[in-house]
Formats: sequence, structure tokens, C-alpha cells
Amino acid sequence: MSRPPALPDPEQAILRRASWLSFWVGVLMLGIKSAAWWLTRSSAILSDAAESVVHVAAVAFVVYSLRLAQKPPDHDHPYGHAKISFFSAGFEGGLISIAGLFILWQAIGQWISGAQPQHLGLGTALTGVALVINGALGWWLLRLGRRRGSLILVANGSHVLTDAWTSIGVLAGLLLTWLTDWMVFDPICAILVALNILWSGVRLMWHSASGLMDRADPEVNAALSERLDRATAALGISWHQMRHRHLGDGHWVDVHLVFDDNTTVRDAHVIATEIEREIRSELGAATIVTTHLEPAEDHARIHGHPPGAAAPPATASESGHHPD
Repeated sequence: MSRPPALPDPEQAILRRASWLSFWVGVLMLGIKSAAWWLTRSSAILSDAAESVVHVAAVAFVVYSLRLAQKPPDHDHPYGHAKISFFSAGFEGGLISIAGLFILWQAIGQWISGAQPQHLGLGTALTGVALVINGALGWWLLRLGRRRGSLILVANGSHVLTDAWTSIGVLAGLLLTWLTDWMVFDPICAILVALNILWSGVRLMWHSASGLMDRADPEVNAALSERLDRATAALGISWHQMRHRHLGDGHWVDVHLVFDDNTTVRDAHVIATEIEREIRSELGAATIVTTHLEPAEDHARIHGHPPGAAAPPATASESGHHPD
């Protein structure tokens, strides 16, 4: 088995600073949007402010999750703590969904009551400022999270960008209300924003559940199968029974390698190390690889091939999760 080195301290510090920046910018956005709602009493702006409340709470959990995910394995958690990434994404998705339901309820109530927003010009300007700041922050977090392989930052960046899209919808509703004096545009816009927020929350929760249940990624499976086919063919061996899971900050791959019976343990180890390097080259340095070495004759006997028959070469279809 090959374990990647832990992220160096400077890399961890970059991710932690990014999470704290997201938190404090979220607090600033909450203040701006709350002020805009207080001035206008707009349902659409209230929806934006409510989403920011959720964002601040979610990012506070992100800061904690990122710190926990970077802890090394210990006696109680021998595989590390990175799975908190999926729990963090699910927690954030749940909060987003609650915010969406709250916004939907408020918007429908305003529509029924006929309440009218006011001071739309200033409210629109404040919402525009929040949109620019959130858009820049979300793009940066998403880019940094993907580059550093941090699911926590990717989820947080996606949430911030969702907040920016929310602000775009709010701005559209405010401008239409301001230009036409038809006040129904405001709750209609808030309802559309709420539905978009709900969709984003459900997607995050689905992604979280998939990661916690170790759902196989078909794209990763296809890429690994193709890479293994090329690498093993070049080295004169075959493979089968490849499995992989996402750890939250990297991948774990295990695969069986089948060698000619005359291959020495030393040579087999050298070849297996090269296969592990190929896998890490495909998925990134934060990949743990476990290889199981088998002689061809014994492989044929265990897997039910006729005595003396060579083990057939493995294909992508053999990379499922069946036991030996």
C-alpha cells in the first residue's frame, strides 16, 4: 500500500485562511443585505438576507470541518478524518434547503397580504455591491478548492456562487418592480430565488450522501480502467478487481495485479510501485493505492479457470466490487 504524504503546513494554512475569509465576508454580506431589507422591506431582499444567515452558519461549520479534516490519522480514526468533508457538504445543503423553505413562505405571505417594498433605489445598490463581492469570492474559493483537492472549499465556493446567483435574481425583481411599479414582481422573484436555493441544497445533500455511501464515480472508474489497461499492457501483466472511493480530500484505490509465476517478489514489487505511480498520476498526489499481487497460475485456480490455463487479461468490466 502506498500512502501520500500529508499536506504540508503552508498548504493547510492556505485552506484555513480561505475558510476564515469566507466566514468574515459572509458576516459583511449579512450586514449589507440586512440593511437593504430594513430600508426596503422587500421580500426578494429578505430572501437574499436569509440565505446569508445560512451562509454564515454553514461557513462556521466549514472552518471547523476543514481543521478536523486536516488532522492526521489516529487510534480512533486510522483512515483519517477527511470524511467530515461530506458531512460538512450535507450540513450546508440542509441549511440551504431550510432557508429556501423560509423564503418561499415569506414571499407567498407578502403576495397574499399585498405588502409593498420601498426605497428600492438604495436597496438595489446595496444588493449590487453584495453581488460583486460574493461573485468574486465564490469564483476564487471554487478555483482554490479544486486546485487543492478540498471538497469542503469546493462546496463552500458553490454555496457562495449560489448566493451570488440569488442576488442576480433579487436585482432582476427589484429593477422590474422599480421600473414598472408592479409590486407583484417582488414576491414572484423571491419565490423563484427560493426554488433555486432549494434545488442547490438538495444537490449538495445528494452529493454528501453519495460520498458517505462510497458511491462509485463512473468518470473516475473509466479513467482508471483506461490508465490501468495501458500501464499493465506495457509492463506485461494484467489486472482485475479494481475499486475506488473518494475520501473527501483524495481517493483510495485498490487493485489486484496478476504476474507470471516466474516473476520474483522484488521485480513484482518494482512493477506494482510503477502501477501505483500511474494511478496517482491519474487521480492526483493525495491518492492512497493498495495493490494485491497474484501469480497467474494461482489466480487461475482461485478464480475457477482450468488447470494450467493462463489468467485472462482484465478489462474495465472486471473492475466491479465482487469478492475473490
